[in-house]
Amino acid sequence: MATEVADSVVRESDLGFGEEAIRHRKELLECIQCGTCSASCPTAYAMDYTPRKIIAALRADQLERVLRSNTPWLCASCYYCTVRCPAGIQFTDFMYLLKRMAVERGLHPPGSPALYQAFVNTVDRYGRSAETELMIRYFLSTLNPLGLIKLAPFGLKMLLRGRFPLLPRRIKGRRNLARMLEYIEEKGEA
Repeated sequence: MATEVADSVVRESDLGFGEEAIRHRKELLECIQCGTCSASCPTAYAMDYTPRKIIAALRADQLERVLRSNTPWLCASCYYCTVRCPAGIQFTDFMYLLKRMAVERGLHPPGSPALYQAFVNTVDRYGRSAETELMIRYFLSTLNPLGLIKLAPFGLKMLLRGRFPLLPRRIKGRRNLARMLEYIEEKGEA
């Protein structure tokens, strides 16, 4: 169910969400609310707030409302919004930041972080997404093994068509990837 958020034009001093974690305040102010990001987003139809409305809500000091929404969790990370934005706003980066903030504060739709965490765990382990293990980890972590059984016919079709590998493949240089991710995490905490 989508919820309308009124657009607002604000000055930098009006931004009251006081979050040092949102490093890109200037980008929020540079958004011209043209809607190109929302029109470009392949998952906007299912989001509580479209990308344009997320920026409007953040400008209107509605951080908690944004963090409780499903929008960051439905971002496909395709970067289409970022590529097409006439103001050059790195919106996909906002989505990652909002996910982290929602997890840290426990302000997220039920089950959302479970898929996120399952994805991170499989990438850490194999250096890439391992769909079979990802789905198993997700449904076991949400204590919903029946959900996995319901998806079995779809998964079998994907497997038979070669679109869903049964066994995960590891990338070469996984240790280098692990070192790079550790470095990024250290820098993020500094």
